[in-house]
Amino acid sequence: MMMALEPPTLGWGPLAAILAAMFAISVGYGVVLPILPFLIERLVGPLEPARLASHTGLLTGTYILAIFVFAPLWGALSDRWGRKPVILLGLAGFAATMALLATVQSLTMLYVGRLLSGLFAAAVTPAAYALIGDHAPSKEWRAHRFALINIAGTAGFFIGPLLGGLAVRLSDGMFGVAPDEAFSTPFLAATGLAAAATLLVTFVVPGQVKRDVENGPAEASQVERSAALRLLAIAFVTALAIGSFEVGLSLQGKSLSLDAAHIGTMFAECSLVMAVVQALIFSPLIKPELTRWFIAPGLATLSIGLIVVPLANASLAMTVAVALVAASAGVLSPVATYWASLGMGASQGAALGRMTASASLGQAIGSAVGGLLFDVPFLPAAGFLLAALVVFAALLVSFPLPQLLVPRVESVK
Repeated sequence: MMMALEPPTLGWGPLAAILAAMFAISVGYGVVLPILPFLIERLVGPLEPARLASHTGLLTGTYILAIFVFAPLWGALSDRWGRKPVILLGLAGFAATMALLATVQSLTMLYVGRLLSGLFAAAVTPAAYALIGDHAPSKEWRAHRFALINIAGTAGFFIGPLLGGLAVRLSDGMFGVAPDEAFSTPFLAATGLAAAATLLVTFVVPGQVKRDVENGPAEASQVERSAALRLLAIAFVTALAIGSFEVGLSLQGKSLSLDAAHIGTMFAECSLVMAVVQALIFSPLIKPELTRWFIAPGLATLSIGLIVVPLANASLAMTVAVALVAASAGVLSPVATYWASLGMGASQGAALGRMTASASLGQAIGSAVGGLLFDVPFLPAAGFLLAALVVFAALLVSFPLPQLLVPRVESVK
């Protein structure tokens, strides 16, 4: 059998364009979080806390649910069409829908805009990871570039909530923009970032790379399939916990009379911790094959953090609890994605699309449940505690993973 020639390593210019794409998508997601409860009330008027919490959770979940539905399709299309066209379609569509959200005048259109934004955002993540995998000359190179993608996404989530909260405050305070119009500013900023990333990818990223298609998952053993299912479960559970945590943190901040800027700062702190952990976990100090041993400790830490967050009364205790959640998520998401990409050959897009979909479904459910269960009279911390129980169940399932992933270690040696 003739083996396909290995493609050239991806240079720093194309890599920077891919990082810009991931950053823009993450900013577009994060920019909405601190202003969403306020935007809902602007569109429909004051609401009871329970109804406001439900709409906040459902709107966040709508975006993520769209990613769940469409990420596998986009991933498979990137295997067929190439990574670059799919990334460009996703970025251009995302920019257009963020511009639409800047002009929204009804709650129904807000739901439609969030759905369309998720649809196009779903194209970028699996295709971007697969593009890195297409050009990877070694597992170390792949791991380090995956870490950069994760950090770019985390940086976008760091900037997004800050941008969302501060843009509203500055537009109203410094420029005299009416509050109703000030909510458009963050969406327009996200539109500009996505448009700029589209231009970068258009002119800098190379076209399709041909890979050997006979090394895909069709001949995977039962052990391989068992490992893949566990990785999908970990992606689902981690995202479910983070979705519930994000909505709960936003609503908890509003219930404490914090403004959008303060809430955005809390999200930014989470993102900063995640970025530091991601930079460390795939640094040259740690061999990529060792990361499979971090999954169970990461799940245990995440479960503990979710329990402690709603129980923390002091500022320092809350800071430590939030850091635990952010640090464990910073370990679990990139590690699961890295191991899912190994041994997939030309089918990386489809495999990573499934991982993105699994995480998105988890985040959609977590966001919705976090909103619906927030401030339940008989158990105010119900959303956090339910997520902690689900994470603990995943911890039990994860124990065999280090041994199940041994074939993937050997396949890339």
